[in-house]
Amino acid sequence: MSTRACPPLLIALFTVSLAGAAAAAVAQPSDAAAQQPPAAPETDHQHDMQHMQGEHDMSMPPARDGSGTSWLPDDTPMYAVHRQAGAWTLMGHGNAFVQYLHESGRRGSQQAGSINWLMGMAARPVGGSARLGLRAMVSLEPWTIRGCGYPDLLASGEVCRGEAIHDRQHPHDLFMELAASYDRPLGGDVRLQIYGGPAGEPALGPVAFPHRISAMPSPLAPITHHWFDATHITYGVVTGAVYGRRWKGETSVFNGREPDEHRTNLDFGALDSWSGRVWLLPTSRWALQVSAGRLRQAEAGHDGEARIDVDRVTTSAAYHRSGGSGDIWASTIGWGRNSERGGDATNAFLAETALTLAERDTWFGRFEVSQKSGHDLAIESDASFTVAKLQAGYTRYFAASNGLKPGVGGGLSFGIVPDSLKPFYGRRVNVGFGVFVTLRPGALPGM
Repeated sequence: MSTRACPPLLIALFTVSLAGAAAAAVAQPSDAAAQQPPAAPETDHQHDMQHMQGEHDMSMPPARDGSGTSWLPDDTPMYAVHRQAGAWTLMGHGNAFVQYLHESGRRGSQQAGSINWLMGMAARPVGGSARLGLRAMVSLEPWTIRGCGYPDLLASGEVCRGEAIHDRQHPHDLFMELAASYDRPLGGDVRLQIYGGPAGEPALGPVAFPHRISAMPSPLAPITHHWFDATHITYGVVTGAVYGRRWKGETSVFNGREPDEHRTNLDFGALDSWSGRVWLLPTSRWALQVSAGRLRQAEAGHDGEARIDVDRVTTSAAYHRSGGSGDIWASTIGWGRNSERGGDATNAFLAETALTLAERDTWFGRFEVSQKSGHDLAIESDASFTVAKLQAGYTRYFAASNGLKPGVGGGLSFGIVPDSLKPFYGRRVNVGFGVFVTLRPGALPGM
């Protein structure tokens, strides 16, 4: 029987595997965790000291760790299942939706499917003050998202069946990350980090949207994804970083080519692209980054021409503010710029936020403005067009079972195009909606 013919079975297997990891974590908690008294409210100074102590004793990955080597604010909940196995700290992360999406207008479409990812992490101390980490991240979207992707009006990027994908978000690849990291002190509070593997994320852009707390409640990818964090699945990457308590400087060499439409293989290429990124965390609530990269042969050429090199620049700021009883307000703003070699430059702006009360009620929203070429939108034109999208939604989470929190939610979106695109989209404002059930780990106590 073809695996493409049974997405419900694959969704069930994904859910069962995540539940199994959670059950193991709940059934075998570490002795240290069982003996911890309730945590008192922390000041910024206490949080920073505990963060640095946590890095040195290697007992848990820092809460600021995002996708790849990126950073979130220190004031971040850790949605994970956790257990200790000897010297190894094991953690499972994930987010799964079973959704129905509908986009209106001449380019609208509708689809039922599942957007999902699952990540396993293992870390242990080596040589006393150093740490070794292993990561594997997978998605079942090659089987749970049909065709060239799910409806997401004004989204663009990558190629399917010989044409540029437009007004859809492409499925994630089966292997999203297969990487290792090594972290050791250099002196004082300064440490060295080496990260890399056959699948990973270079030092370019903000924390990738599947891992951003401000984006996690929504199933939809940002339409500006390919201006900020399209390299979050890169087949071949090596990153070196030096960092302190509130800063980090890092650089990567990597394969800058976008994955192809065959979602179950590893699309290796030469490590001929590079990037650099600087992080600043002025307080426990803020994470600021500036990054730039040169991506060789990043995108498919227009009309069968040679692949296109892209220079990318991004800057972003993330703000998190947590309270008692599972409250968290997470927001991200960012600007990105893509310059195609020999072509025009386009800019994108992103603002998104999510407010969760008592780890139960979550309201989320996103506003984006982006310049997109005629090629991006599959329109025969050499001009670029400024488009925008507004999204808002709500998720109601229920009590956790074996460390996992189910939820149900929905959202509305408004795709906005200029008058020049009305013949293609039907209206200047096209409304979309989605409904979904979701499953993710609950927040770890004290994180």
